[in-house]
Amino acid sequence: MINGSLFRDAVISAAITLANNKTQVDELNVYPVPDGDTGTNMSMTIGNSVDELKRLPDNTPISEVASTAASAFLRGARGNSGVILSLIFRGISKGLAGLDSASCEDFAHSLELGVQAAYKAVMKPAEGTILTVSRLAAEKAKEIALSTNDDTIFWQEVCSEAEKVLAQTTEMLPQLKKAGVVDAGGMGFTIIMKAMKDVICGGEIATPNEPQESSAETDAFRSAASQYDDDITFTYCTEFMLQKHENCPDPFMLRAYLETIGDCVVLVDDDKIIKVHVHTDNPGKALQKALEFGCFLNDPKPKIENMRIQHENRVKEAKQIEEGFAPAQPEKEFGFVSVAAGHGLEALFTDLGVDVVVKGGQTMNPSTDDILRAILATPSRTVFVLPNNKNIIMAAEQAVKLTDKSVCVLQTRTIPQGIAAMMAFDDSADLAQNRIAMTKAFEKVSTGLITFAARNSEFEGHSIKEGEILALDNGKLAFTEKDINKATLKLVKSLAKRNASYVTMIYGADVTEENAEQMQQLIQSKLSDKIEVMMINGGQPVYYYIISVE
Repeated sequence: MINGSLFRDAVISAAITLANNKTQVDELNVYPVPDGDTGTNMSMTIGNSVDELKRLPDNTPISEVASTAASAFLRGARGNSGVILSLIFRGISKGLAGLDSASCEDFAHSLELGVQAAYKAVMKPAEGTILTVSRLAAEKAKEIALSTNDDTIFWQEVCSEAEKVLAQTTEMLPQLKKAGVVDAGGMGFTIIMKAMKDVICGGEIATPNEPQESSAETDAFRSAASQYDDDITFTYCTEFMLQKHENCPDPFMLRAYLETIGDCVVLVDDDKIIKVHVHTDNPGKALQKALEFGCFLNDPKPKIENMRIQHENRVKEAKQIEEGFAPAQPEKEFGFVSVAAGHGLEALFTDLGVDVVVKGGQTMNPSTDDILRAILATPSRTVFVLPNNKNIIMAAEQAVKLTDKSVCVLQTRTIPQGIAAMMAFDDSADLAQNRIAMTKAFEKVSTGLITFAARNSEFEGHSIKEGEILALDNGKLAFTEKDINKATLKLVKSLAKRNASYVTMIYGADVTEENAEQMQQLIQSKLSDKIEVMMINGGQPVYYYIISVE
């Protein structure tokens, strides 16, 4: 049987181990475009649980540990791989609900629930991915649980099966076979399972290879908490008022006692009343001693508050306000959240009516919690969410489940699709009408991207060298080039053949205004006079040009 503290330590160790190996997992990505890679996304997802798990005492039931981990995974989920990992652990949490400790059979059942949840969330599940590795590992777990109750044997067999299936993923997907690698998500899952197995079988918690990165919110909390610890040693702020006994001892004696069990003691007395304020870890002792001097008054009633929890909440609220994600009261019927990176794109979406822009995109996928806080900060009864990236859609859809607000996630996969959706919004139409109109609008948009290869790769019939210019036509690699301008012109001409009337060029942070103007003039000279070419300074990273053709 595995108790809560052992399961807690196993998940913490898995988070550290994956963080130590995230670069190795990232390098398995066969897609050459620089992006929020699988290892990084999965590491940030599981890493979001570590601080909360560390605060759980050793006697915490395994159900509470699993629930705490699953909640943190969900809020920290980034990218499709991170969301799938969070869903697996949510299923595990459901399977362990109500248990103080868990048997092999309990874990087999919970892992099965996790795999089922992950498959349901993916519209078109692909075999040869983390889904396959986790599913067959779960099937092995169910089989082994029928023949043994030994935790060591059980976890070793399950992990061996995960490793075996992971090796087979190379043959399951053509792109993996051509690159000669295993699936990155499957590798991340296997690393997590093996790290948990090591602790469950008697090993020590893993040691970080280097200082672990933490979120801005965690840094803010740690900084504020350390300052708090310097100023306030004791946990409970205790206040009460006494009506003195007829033969009340000298109140100085009460004050002297309180100073032995706490600090920040304030005691005020007059002929009939004693009023007390003290910070202490033992409020019960303070109240018991007070009975020697008088009886408690009902108005005001004695008050005991946990200052550490109060302080943590204040820090989070302050951080939310600072970042503009404070919960907002509805002021209108419809509001909008959009994901974008780059000062120009952020300003563009704001000008189009977006209430909250979540900073992120290809190189840094925002978490479920980032999107949730943006939804809560939108002052409307209904919120449209524009992910503008295929790897962010799942995180946005998970955020919907965490709020009571009416939320509609439009499956925009590119920035131009998000812009088209916003331009199609009609304030006089209802939710259903706008959802249909906005979806039709963004589905008509063709998107071209000019970027660079982040790694050497064999991809979609192309032998790609790191640093080469890549031209993407609606998400698919069209061709490679040595020169940015040549690649851009060639891609625009190809996209513009499709009955185009408008070409919008959004240039990135690595393109100067002068170069952008020259490119606009060149493209306009090569296209029909009936096609209007417009240039916008997006300031986005990674992409030299984002091209929209309508």
